[in-house]
Amino acid sequence: MRSIGPMELVLILGLALLLFGGKKLPDLAKGLGEGIKNFKNALKDEQKASEEKKQA
Repeated sequence: MRSIGPMELVLILGLALLLFGGKKLPDLAKGLGEGIKNFKNALKDEQKASEEKKQA
C-alpha cells in the first residue's frame, strides 16, 4: 500500500479547508484527536482484559 506524500496531504488539507471553512477546522481536528485517543484507550483496555484472562 502506498503512503500519502506531501502533495496529497496538501490537497486533502486544501479540500477540507474549502469544504468546512477556516472556523470549523480546529473543532474538527479536536474531535478527531479525541476520537483517536478514545480508540487507543479502548485498545489498551481490551489488551489488559485479554492478558488477565490468559493469566487466570
